[in-house]
Amino acid sequence: MAREAIVQPVPDDETRREHDSALRPRWLREVIGQKAVVRRLTIVLNACRKLKEPMSHILFDGPPGLGKTTFGTVLPNELGASIQMTSGPALSKPADLLPFLTNVEEGSFLFIDEIHRMPRVVEEFIYPAMEDFRIDIVLGEGVNARTLSMRLKRFTLIGATTRSGMLSSPMRDRFKMHEHLEFYSVEELAEIVRINARKLQTVIGDDAALELAKRSRGTPRIANARLWWARNYAASEADGIVTLDIARQALDMAEVDREGLDKQDRRYLETLVGVFEGGPTGVEALAATMNLPSDTLSDEIEPYLLREQFIVRTPRGRVATPRAFTLLGRSPKETPADERGLFD
Repeated sequence: MAREAIVQPVPDDETRREHDSALRPRWLREVIGQKAVVRRLTIVLNACRKLKEPMSHILFDGPPGLGKTTFGTVLPNELGASIQMTSGPALSKPADLLPFLTNVEEGSFLFIDEIHRMPRVVEEFIYPAMEDFRIDIVLGEGVNARTLSMRLKRFTLIGATTRSGMLSSPMRDRFKMHEHLEFYSVEELAEIVRINARKLQTVIGDDAALELAKRSRGTPRIANARLWWARNYAASEADGIVTLDIARQALDMAEVDREGLDKQDRRYLETLVGVFEGGPTGVEALAATMNLPSDTLSDEIEPYLLREQFIVRTPRGRVATPRAFTLLGRSPKETPADERGLFD
């Protein structure tokens, strides 16, 4: 007998954050993928336990949604330590960082997301805290100014960034470990979908989990979002079970195609191919035509299109590959002599 369908309300942003937090692994052994990173962190954790020392400062970099924050929350759990969390944009001046540094406990963690967006003056303020576990506070002004040096308890700074190249060299050099996170395989994402479906008490078929994984762009955060939507769709339009047909219907309604491209990705390709005849064209011209900021294109849309070889970047601008023309059902234009060899 079919179960009664339960209509789930559309979650607001706060609810989504709560569910994302609930779906995160709590222990290193629960982390799927990033095997080389997990192995190295396991060795460091074992050494810290035996030596009874805090972990060295760690920088995680990579595209959004690959688990930088997850690793940042797992490590304190492994060592039974506390963690404070903030972000680079929230630290506009050294005084913004003071409450976090003065409240660190022995062996605790300070996690700074988007650390590349910290102003240089804040970077320089945190240098002695990272190296010598002290901060220098200037009291007064002019000839009456004096510097007060305050000792801090030993702590671990975890930095997360999507643009490690924007960090200054002195800042990067102060991290003893620098881990780059890679995109996940379809099989790893399917396993994440199955595990998180159980956490959400949702029945999902293996083929449905694989379908969601294939359309998740190699990113666990996107896989969780696809699962969340498929779960709501199944609850509203079916009996709550996410089958392959239900997964495909849900993703089609969300305008996510079989290549994992969403509406904005296809709009980008349609603009590049339809308006600029496949390029080459500059990102500023594309952004102006699409009425979007250029950094939205370069940071959010283009990385996946580049990785999947729908576009290439050339000295003259963006160029659509034959695969992009095939996706849109169009024929590539005649390639000029000076651009031949791009797709060979």
